[in-house]
Amino acid sequence: MGGISNRMKEVKRRRHRREKLAKFNAKLKKATTSEKLAMAEKLRKMTAGCDVLIERMGLEDRKRG
Repeated sequence: MGGISNRMKEVKRRRHRREKLAKFNAKLKKATTSEKLAMAEKLRKMTAGCDVLIERMGLEDRKRG
């Protein structure tokens, strides 16, 4: 019956998001405009608080198309 609790699932998701954000911050220094747009799209899919993160990281907030 065991399994992982909902609390542990959420903790795991938060840790993974934190690691991904650290990677994005490291890549941000060398990123081109198109790469910044791709990072912004990935952030939008990854978390609900993406608007704050996009603004804090200085990524382009315009959508393609």
